[in-house]
Amino acid sequence: MTVTLTPAENAVTPRRPQPARDRHHRGASRWIVLVLVTLGALAMLVPFVFMLLNAFKSPGDYSSGGPLSWPSEFYTKGLRNYWTQVDFPLKLWNSALIAGSVAVLGVIVSLLNAYALGIGRVRGRLWIVGLFLLANMLPQESLIYPLYYVAKQIGLYNTQLSVIIIFTVIQSAFGTYLLASVLGTFPRSLLEAAALDGAGKWKILWRVVFPNLRPTLAVLLIFFFIWTWNEFLIPLVMLIDNSTQTIPVALASLQGDRLMDAPTTNAGALISLVPAILFFLIFQRTLSRGITAGAEK
Repeated sequence: MTVTLTPAENAVTPRRPQPARDRHHRGASRWIVLVLVTLGALAMLVPFVFMLLNAFKSPGDYSSGGPLSWPSEFYTKGLRNYWTQVDFPLKLWNSALIAGSVAVLGVIVSLLNAYALGIGRVRGRLWIVGLFLLANMLPQESLIYPLYYVAKQIGLYNTQLSVIIIFTVIQSAFGTYLLASVLGTFPRSLLEAAALDGAGKWKILWRVVFPNLRPTLAVLLIFFFIWTWNEFLIPLVMLIDNSTQTIPVALASLQGDRLMDAPTTNAGALISLVPAILFFLIFQRTLSRGITAGAEK
């Protein structure tokens, strides 16, 4: 006996879509990682809490109770002393000028070098990139005497220009290594299409390569600024005049051989940290976009 099915009965009944698993119920490992990350973040904040606590503590409270005691009064004289003693506005201008100049010049030099190595296909490209990486790994202690000697010979010692040149070369060594690796995988079809349209090398650089590398260049700019802002050894050796020194050098000048005003030092560290934090908060979105764009590529 043959049974004939109607079209409605012959149709396959679609399955109901399975509900997606809630992102809060992905197992215990997710919560373990979250707890560990939270504990790590709290541990990193501990030094800043101590610095904030001791910045508003009088020398008497610090001597009697130590760095872990709660201040008995809101002491602000340490902040005023640091502001006037080291001429903080001038030191802030010096640090901003050096770090900003190095960030911009370092990105430009890195882009030009990487464009020649990554797209120009210079002979011995891998060896040259390896030399840039090796130069970036050299400790500053091994470079300080040759840099000091050359700066004295050419008349740039105790000038901000000497520090800008030195850090531009140091930072661009890392930037060249990074961008050369990125440009080594740049789509050749875009370059060939631009060349067929009559674009020269400079036009290809600024009209094709630069727009595609803009997120990565923004990340390098932020990193170069923060790295140069925190540098201490080379500015300490190259800038001996009070009018040319940067914030880290000025902060170190508060510590003597046998005496240190801990509240003033903590207050100075707190004030010195504020510009870097503000810079990071302002460009945080740019940094996250650049990292995300690099990951997607």
